[in-house]
Order: sequence, then C-alpha cells, then structure tokens
Amino acid sequence: MQIKVLFFGRLKDCVQRASDLLNLPANSSLQDVIHHYESVNPELKQFFRSIAISVNQEYAAADTPLKDGDEVGLLPPVSGGSQSTKLAAIVRGKIDTQEVLSNMKNRSDGAVVIFEGIVRGHTRGRSTLYLEYEAYEEMALKQMESLRAQARADFKIREARIVHRLGRLEIGETSVLTVVASEHRAAAFDACRWLIDTLKKTVPIWKKEYFEEGAVWADGEPFPDEITPGKGTK
Repeated sequence: MQIKVLFFGRLKDCVQRASDLLNLPANSSLQDVIHHYESVNPELKQFFRSIAISVNQEYAAADTPLKDGDEVGLLPPVSGGSQSTKLAAIVRGKIDTQEVLSNMKNRSDGAVVIFEGIVRGHTRGRSTLYLEYEAYEEMALKQMESLRAQARADFKIREARIVHRLGRLEIGETSVLTVVASEHRAAAFDACRWLIDTLKKTVPIWKKEYFEEGAVWADGEPFPDEITPGKGTK
C-alpha cells in the first residue's frame, strides 16, 4: 500500500522536503512509518521522542493501523491565504482585532476577554528581525474548532473566536487572537487562558525566528503524553 507522509517545521528542514510517498506492506502501522524514517535518516531519531503523529488530520497512536491512501503528518512540538467562515480561522493578512470584537459582542454578554499574541523584538537575548509561521492548515482548523467546542462545553461562556496568522510577521504584529464572550468575567478569563494555552500545545502551527546571524525553528511546548506516540520508541 502507499501512504502520503507530510513533514513540518524542523522535520521538513531535516529531510529537505515537505512530503513523501511511502510504500509499505499491508497491515503496517504508524510505528512502521517511524522505523522507516529512522532507518533512512538516523538524524530524525532525536525528534521522534517528542513529535505527535496524525492520520487523516486526527492525532493517532503509534499502533494505529494504516490503509492505502492514508495521509500521515509528522508533527514537531507546535509554536505556537485561507480563511475559515467558521469561528476558527487561519489568515495570511493582518488580524483586525476590533472587527473581530465588534462581531462578537452580544446584548447578553457581561464580559469579553481578548488575548493577542504579538511578535516581540527579542528572543533569548537576541534581536529578532521577523517571524514566519507555517501550519498543517486543514488539521489546525479542525483542532481550533474542537478547542472552541470544548471551551463552550467546559466553561460557562456564550462564544469564542480563534484567529491565527501564517506567513511572515513583523515586530509588533498580532500572530494569534482569542476572544471569549460570556455573561460573567471569571468564565471568560478562565476560558480565554485555557484556549491559548491548549492551542500552543496541540494545534499544528510552527514558528521560525529570523535573526541577523540566521534562523531557527522555535522550540515548541511538549505535546501532551496521550498524543506523543514517539515517546514509546527506542
């Protein structure tokens, strides 16, 4: 059988391509994919203990069986164009916070909480020139919609909106926006904090930082154990 394998972030740099068509025996699993790429590119082994893996845009365990035509994503820890018509969106133009806010407010709301992630001008003591963001877009949108639904179920909020920008961002520009509306402020604060913290850990979006002396992929926050099958590899 043949599957399509997608590489993102530093994994893409390591293998020097964004995708690969891989032929595997019938009844193969994701673990066989990991073993294959470790054997042909031993440098990848250092990453496989911390990556997550997806099958057809859903996080999957290492023992997940594969079938012909599956799309497998190898996802390094996330850093936290196209635009969704839903309340989760990925954009390539500037994020208009005031427009999002004006479209969110409702007569029943007693609070609207906003978080903006902004490109800062320094990282670990070095001056930053600019950032670039990339994503596994289809999966990222699905994960963002899932986070919105979970926030509405777990917190007493009326609505939430998440917008993330891709491409090149200059210093001071907004990279990610979360807006939460609710009857009471406590629920809005709690939900907004949970949304951005969870997005940074689970949504497949990566950040590359550019400095005078070169560029590096930002170290992402570790994936939760339940979506990191590589931790079980040797």
